[in-house]
Amino acid sequence: MAIIITDECINCDACLAECPNHAIYEPDQEWSYAEETALSGMVSTPKGSEVDADVENEPISDEFYYIVPEKCTECKGFHEEPQCAAVCPVDCCVPDEEHVESEETLLAKKTWLHGE
Repeated sequence: MAIIITDECINCDACLAECPNHAIYEPDQEWSYAEETALSGMVSTPKGSEVDADVENEPISDEFYYIVPEKCTECKGFHEEPQCAAVCPVDCCVPDEEHVESEETLLAKKTWLHGE
């Protein structure tokens, strides 16, 4: 499953540099699939929909740092555990019950994002 940042976030930005998928964004910051990934232009997502990887999407939160679930792989293929949770001083990076995914799915998403 993806990780979510709860409203206990103190906006310290410790998690930001740790994410290998660039799935974490500052409050009120637009996001794209292409940012810090191998994606560009029109692409098919692992779930089969077509998206423009370069399009800037609306922020998920305007108050706290947030994680884009479509870019989160729980650091599978990079680290033993989600790095955002490992460095969070207030333990607000927790499993997202609304985005449950198998390890196989998370690794496929990593390959999709990075072309590896």
